[in-house]
Amino acid sequence: MLGLPQTTEINQQLSKKAIYTKFQLNNAARQKIDADIAKITLVNEVSAAKINLAAGNSINAFFVAQVQLKKIDFNETSLVLLSKLIPQNILFILQYAKQAKLAVFQHKLIQSDWQAKEELHIELKGLNLDNVWQNIIQQVGKFDIEQGNSLEQQIIIADKRQKLILNIARLEKQARKELQPKKVFELVQKINQLKQELKDS
Repeated sequence: MLGLPQTTEINQQLSKKAIYTKFQLNNAARQKIDADIAKITLVNEVSAAKINLAAGNSINAFFVAQVQLKKIDFNETSLVLLSKLIPQNILFILQYAKQAKLAVFQHKLIQSDWQAKEELHIELKGLNLDNVWQNIIQQVGKFDIEQGNSLEQQIIIADKRQKLILNIARLEKQARKELQPKKVFELVQKINQLKQELKDS
């Protein structure tokens, strides 16, 4: 799966019930996860013992988990909760019908675009597992690390840019509907201010 070496393949289903019991989740949290997720299966374990790569300073292994979704517009908080509960680095393959996407939690939930599940692919790039994991996050989020930035800084910058883009689109829509010239002028001023922030970020 994902073009990963056969030596990494495992097929271990994670019982949602066992997760609920182990982490003593309340009914509200259980219902959220149940509403979104049908099944979770660990499909790969990438470790120094299974591939020809050195362990990192902080990462000795990571897992790939296939998550069968019940709906395409799933609640992201369900996946964030699972990421925080399971004490492992996990690359998620989110699958709904014939579509799939990749997701990973690094300060926030980072996701790729939906595509045909057969087209999903990931490269193991790096001299050790720390580098490989960082490169996987970059591949999923399509981050280009700008000179002088760490991955964490780049994630924060990308998140800020995305919020600015969404805010600009919202204000532009509002300006198109506004009938009062004074209000339109104020909205245009705000839009231009946000566009300058986006340009400078």
